Amino acid sequence: MLLSVVLLFTPLVPFVFLYYVWYFYDKDTPKKGGRPNQWYRSLGFWKYYVDYFPISLKKTAELPPENNYIVGSHPHGILSLGAFANFATEATDFSVKFPGIKPLIVTLPSQFYFALKREINLAHGAISSYAESIENALSGPKKGTAVCIVVGGAEEALNARPDNYDLKLATRKGFVKLAIRNGAWLVPMYNFGENNAYGQVDNHPGTRLRKFQDSFKKFFGFSPPLFFGRGIFQYTFGLLPYRTPITTVIGKPIPVVQNSAPTQEEIDELHKEYCNGLIDLFEEHKTKYGIPEDAHLNIY
Repeated sequence: MLLSVVLLFTPLVPFVFLYYVWYFYDKDTPKKGGRPNQWYRSLGFWKYYVDYFPISLKKTAELPPENNYIVGSHPHGILSLGAFANFATEATDFSVKFPGIKPLIVTLPSQFYFALKREINLAHGAISSYAESIENALSGPKKGTAVCIVVGGAEEALNARPDNYDLKLATRKGFVKLAIRNGAWLVPMYNFGENNAYGQVDNHPGTRLRKFQDSFKKFFGFSPPLFFGRGIFQYTFGLLPYRTPITTVIGKPIPVVQNSAPTQEEIDELHKEYCNGLIDLFEEHKTKYGIPEDAHLNIY
């Protein structure tokens, strides 16, 4: 909000005031299903974004619009480039490949604190990561909503480096509980090449850097990965991602029976089925996208 404070000392004061009125009037939208703008999501600019890598979307099964879905995106990577391209834009023709499905993507509540950025995130179809927010998106009378959750979160981002297949998933069961409570079918999704887009300073568990990052995450809720990519005019160092193909493969949906008060046993059983579905998806497609036959997911 620093920019807003600065603008208070300029002729733009009336606009700042009007925006704050709008902000407080509209403050709950990120928790009430969001406000995706199909025109903005379909701008030609996003085609340049996906062509840079390039990013592509592969469909392996239908998503019937008479159901709602929670799509688990793996791995997190540094910036979740694949999840953004496919669920926050139309650059990969998501709505053409999955007609009747409304894509939404979950992000941190802090992404809605800043003027203008908040409106941009909402236009992309972003909603906040509160459980209430996800349930609101899935509980409307109209079906056909697919909520994308990058399950590994900040902790998994610390493991994002080329040829790494570690997934923070073994203890991540909240999204499974939400699926059962709302009768949303679960869909595994893997972004092949996501971890190749950036390098990361050595921060393996036990290093001083990793201990600092873990402590930082406990206090602030997110991690500060020390990543690097390429520059604008050279390829050796910079903050731009490397131009490496990212292929997002959306797997077969897992049917879920709605139960407003699921037992831990039911959650564990569905979580196991989801993990097995994700492993099968990875194993079936990995060699197509340059991953060795002897490489396997490490779910921790």
